[in-house]
Amino acid sequence: MNRNSRTASGKLAGLLAATGLSTLALASQAHAQGAEDTQPTVIGADIVVTALKRATSIQETPISISAVTGETMANSGVQSIADLAATTPGLSFVDGGPSQRRVVIRGIQGAGEPMIGTYYDETPVTGMIGASNDAGGSTPELKLFDVERVEVLRGPQGTLYGAGSMGGTLRVIYKKPDLTTYASAIDANLSNTHEGGWNYDASAMVNLPLATDKVALRVVGFYRHQDGYIDNTALGIDDINSLESYGGRFTLRMKPSDRWTFDVSAFVNHAETDTTSWTLDAGTYNSDAYARQPVKDDTQLYSLTSNYEFDFATLVASGSYMHRQLDTASDVSRYIQAQRTTSRCATLVGGGSACSADQLSDYYDLVDYQSYSVLYPQQEMDAWTGELRLSSNTKGLIDWTVGGFWSNRNIAVWNPQVNTDATTGEIIRPLEVDTGRHIDDTLTQLAGYGEVTVHPFAGFQLTGGARYFHYKKDIVGYTDVASILVGAKITPATEVNSNENGWVFRFNGSYEITPDLMFYAEAAQGYRPGGANQVLGLDAALTAYNSDSLWNYEAGFKTSWFNRAVLFNIDAYWIDWSDMQITLRTPNGAFSYLGNAGKATVKGIEAELNAMPVEGLSLQGNVTYTDATLAEDQNTGVTATSGLKGDRIPYVAKWMGGASAQYDWALSDTLGAMARVDFNYVGRSWSDFRHTYAYAREVDSYELVNARVGVEGPGKEWGAYLFVTNLFDATAITRASSSAIAQGRTLVTSATPRTIGVNLRHNF
Repeated sequence: MNRNSRTASGKLAGLLAATGLSTLALASQAHAQGAEDTQPTVIGADIVVTALKRATSIQETPISISAVTGETMANSGVQSIADLAATTPGLSFVDGGPSQRRVVIRGIQGAGEPMIGTYYDETPVTGMIGASNDAGGSTPELKLFDVERVEVLRGPQGTLYGAGSMGGTLRVIYKKPDLTTYASAIDANLSNTHEGGWNYDASAMVNLPLATDKVALRVVGFYRHQDGYIDNTALGIDDINSLESYGGRFTLRMKPSDRWTFDVSAFVNHAETDTTSWTLDAGTYNSDAYARQPVKDDTQLYSLTSNYEFDFATLVASGSYMHRQLDTASDVSRYIQAQRTTSRCATLVGGGSACSADQLSDYYDLVDYQSYSVLYPQQEMDAWTGELRLSSNTKGLIDWTVGGFWSNRNIAVWNPQVNTDATTGEIIRPLEVDTGRHIDDTLTQLAGYGEVTVHPFAGFQLTGGARYFHYKKDIVGYTDVASILVGAKITPATEVNSNENGWVFRFNGSYEITPDLMFYAEAAQGYRPGGANQVLGLDAALTAYNSDSLWNYEAGFKTSWFNRAVLFNIDAYWIDWSDMQITLRTPNGAFSYLGNAGKATVKGIEAELNAMPVEGLSLQGNVTYTDATLAEDQNTGVTATSGLKGDRIPYVAKWMGGASAQYDWALSDTLGAMARVDFNYVGRSWSDFRHTYAYAREVDSYELVNARVGVEGPGKEWGAYLFVTNLFDATAITRASSSAIAQGRTLVTSATPRTIGVNLRHNF
């Protein structure tokens, strides 16, 4: 077919099918205000999305939004949200390994409550607080299989999505039951990792109509084994970081009437591994830890969502319950062993004077008893959420959305230091507790919100939104086992409370200059709660920290070219961040805690291009420039980590970019073929504000290339593919850190070495 003879609708639909158009989100118009989950529908030459809680065309949606389809994720090897960075401008992760990753958009990065709202369907999720109140650093990572799409909204979404969305929102939308058709699918991989061994995983889906047009069940199950590639040279154990994960989900859809849809869902996710950190000084992919550092993560998520279509609006009611158990371990052996000196005895026991022979002997016995040990935080979370919203679905002068939100999250933390076996590195059981801290943290949030969009004349619209919020945080902590080696004293239960009320606002205007060119501008506010630290030995004056907030100002263009065969979107933004929460360290460098750093400024440009230059060839590219720096000196004055005006925000690269090319062609009347290459670039960053700080570490830039080639049956009913990830076997370090606990050693995490494998898929 001659390309010029294709309609605009056909070109865009073909481009979507080929690439998933990371700038386009797929949804159906029928349930756009609420269900957000039916099969994609092309409306003329446009695609409908629902990120703003109503049906809008993506190229006419006046915000910075991208999306990745399920097919694109499968072709790119995406297993969890942590694999999405290359596909979306402005999206990155501070990578501490499985179950210990922080989502970052537009350089809004730091410890504390999440700054990016992460949603699985209608449910917002959050990580664990740990001992340093860093709930944003352990985002739950559910399996991304049988996914409709992932949407990434850049910039504050405080009015519609609330606290935790001050930098943006990431939404995973799973496929829902088909009420009329039996269907099933299987996806299996077998691969081998350089420096490691064999990996295998399989995922399967079954869709079962139970009552014609009224009830259907969709069930998904998965299992994954990934061999390790890190060798522990101190313990003599190869491939120490092997990963096992399994779980599934089911969704029961009921449709009592043409207007009412009701979904009941359950997600279960289990993952178990050893830390993926290795020691830079010990050699590539080598760890010299004296102890095993297991990570065990069990997540259960249950949700209810009801959508009722009135003539004038759609009413959505949703509720969820999440239970998560996360156990991690970090080696502190070297830190404890470094205390075995006469000077430390004098400081800790002798009150500044030299220890007597008996004092020194007893002190050395204490150090020797704890000399092989780990910090072993065990955390359990119960979180409830509820939301009710009403969105107009009539086309007229005014569109509107109003709603209310409630959540209650309780996290119980038992953070002991426990001994390990000097030979095997395993945690000794029953536990030999050297010291320990108990923390009970409860966060309750209430909010009411609304947005109104006015269309005074064709192509022009103005939007105003507001959200009133109230949060209350209650923290109880006590230490029941003392240790002079880490400055832990027995303390009774003490309670700290913090609460705040306030408003956040959003203003947006856009003008469709031509059908292929739209300009938009926005000012939007975001916030997240403050709280109180519960760190061993921390001065009482440093206990409380405040909420932080920001204003985001941006302007952008959305453009279509060559009869919509090419889409190019670009935006620029300026963010003023006040009272930013950051990680500080105690004067001895051993423990981290939260404080407020003052002000920061983030400036950037994002651009993305999607094109289909010839039949079957689809190209995608994105680039992000981010200048994220302190706007004033930090007013902490207590640690060497305090930053100065102009210092860059940690773990935020100035330049990031991604690109992909996919070519599909016919082998015969019934067989097709595809070939795809994905590229990802991340520039260098630093682990701390002050590059001269003793424990600051530079994180080098890196490039990663993945490739896939395969044969597909009619209608992509089945496919067989050969794939390789990290094609050039780059040692791509994604995170680097150091501390007194690490005794100045540099601990890093990195991308998995080159992995070659076979992927088989079949849809029944």
